[in-house]
Amino acid sequence: MRTKSLHAKTINVVTLGCSKNLYDSEVLSGQLEASGKKVVHEGEGEVVVINTCGFIANAKQESIETILHFVDQKQRGNVEKVYVTGCLSERYMTDLEEEIPDVDRYFGTQHLPQLLKELGADYKHELLGERVMSTPTHYAYLKIAEGCDRPCSFCAIPLMRGKHRSTPIEDLVSEAQVLASKGVKELILIAQDLTYYGLDLYKERALARLLRALEQVEGIEWIRLHYAFPSGFPEDVLEVIKSSSKVCNYIDIPLQHISDTVLKSMRRGTTYEKTNSLLNTFREKVPGMAIRTTLIVGYPGEDEKAFNELKEWVKNTRFDRLGCFTYSHEENTHAYTLVDDVPEEEKERRATEIMEIQGQISWELNQEKVGQVFKCIIDRYEDGYFVARTEFDSPDVDNTVLIEAEKQYLTVGSFVEVEILDAGDFDLYGKVVTHL
Repeated sequence: MRTKSLHAKTINVVTLGCSKNLYDSEVLSGQLEASGKKVVHEGEGEVVVINTCGFIANAKQESIETILHFVDQKQRGNVEKVYVTGCLSERYMTDLEEEIPDVDRYFGTQHLPQLLKELGADYKHELLGERVMSTPTHYAYLKIAEGCDRPCSFCAIPLMRGKHRSTPIEDLVSEAQVLASKGVKELILIAQDLTYYGLDLYKERALARLLRALEQVEGIEWIRLHYAFPSGFPEDVLEVIKSSSKVCNYIDIPLQHISDTVLKSMRRGTTYEKTNSLLNTFREKVPGMAIRTTLIVGYPGEDEKAFNELKEWVKNTRFDRLGCFTYSHEENTHAYTLVDDVPEEEKERRATEIMEIQGQISWELNQEKVGQVFKCIIDRYEDGYFVARTEFDSPDVDNTVLIEAEKQYLTVGSFVEVEILDAGDFDLYGKVVTHL
């Protein structure tokens, strides 16, 4: 059993779920360090703070298993305190307190000051942009808004994160300047819904204004857009993407489905025709733009006809990047009133089929890149390769460019021009032709 020491306790912050949770953990760690606390991210510490995810069934299960693991470590004397925060805790706090009472205390998504106080730290409003980064130092997530006002039937995010709240442009610019001063070269803009940005503060969609302000930040070379909503997409953003040397020709726009019947039940506010029109507009106004999307299969009422329509659409649309999830029947959502009528095995089969189609599309698109030269950023060294990305790829979810380390020495975080020599389904292989 570990004996209690007199020195300051180390706080281990464990993050589960999406990049928005990662951002929150970085802010928490920054606040703790500012109060003189020793913090590690997913390391070892006497005190553990688990930032949970409660989005879908698999994520909830992972969060619960992580909580139980650290409660067991506490019972064995390997840790002294276990705290739980984040989306699962926000959504199921009462149930968790009853079912896992050995957690020292639960906090919701908007309880950062209370959590800090429990940890013996003060919440400092002036720490704008001061985060302990858990990503490589050359890229960082920038959360431009919190919460969501969309009524999507399957989504529990508004239950856990509340209504949409935009962060003022001047605050985001200040945060970006702090990040740039630390060596960040790529900003990845995240929110539950980027396209809604500014409506609450400025009474208009202001994402284009924000991009124009951020591209003025010295040291930032790439700005990437994640999680745009298709309904009401502000087309002035496309003009910025096309004209800017810093805003990547890339957009992540979760479309979820294409069947009009399913989209209506999902309460997405769009149709087959409107969705295709928007995608055509993207490709017309920004030729060569990489479009990433995510889809849900097995939604209640998704019969073979709807699924076949989705498959054919994926084949014809030829997304550059695509992810597919199985529907999760979530309590207190509108879709929970529907019958979850697609068996789990069938959901998995459909997801696999979609990803097999996308794998072939990705391979074909990658073959077209062989012989071309792309500006890339070096992310890391791994297994004999320097792993890089083009502007068309986001970290962790998209393609990588592999460069043999034996032949060329490179610096992580640097930009280079790479000639593509070979390509697989999701990886490209290349050699550096120019150091930028």
